[in-house]
Amino acid sequence: MGFVSFVGRVLFASIFLLSAWQEFNEFGVDGGPAAEVLKPKFDVFAKTVSVHTGVQVPEFDIKYLVAASVAFKGVGGILFTFGNSIGAYLLVLQQLIVTPILYDFYNYDMEKKEFGILFTKFTLNLALLGALLFFIGMKNSIPRRQHKKKAPKTKTF
Repeated sequence: MGFVSFVGRVLFASIFLLSAWQEFNEFGVDGGPAAEVLKPKFDVFAKTVSVHTGVQVPEFDIKYLVAASVAFKGVGGILFTFGNSIGAYLLVLQQLIVTPILYDFYNYDMEKKEFGILFTKFTLNLALLGALLFFIGMKNSIPRRQHKKKAPKTKTF
């Protein structure tokens, strides 16, 4: 059962690891294509947050968000592969930050083609988030192994 669990974690983490590898290779000096796609979506997200909550989202270079996303996916994916909860927490954090910004279906009318595409990708990422939360829950609910105390050896005559 341990081997099957490991293979499952490898396959699951490959989504994040391959994505991180691709974004890392395309990063360049400005964040690459990921930053080009993310910048306008982040600006709309920041404006929406400001309008609805009154909280101003701080300005920063979007390449740092892309770099953090790559780091979280890469390190989190590797740690998750080996069953480490910290890796799952890193991937959860990455999903919570990036998913509502990148898949902004809520900015489109339901009749538009973009709405359906973005909504599908958003729900797929919610499923990934749910699987990560399930892993964390299962990892925390399994009792840790306790080492059995060895009984003192008694001398027999």
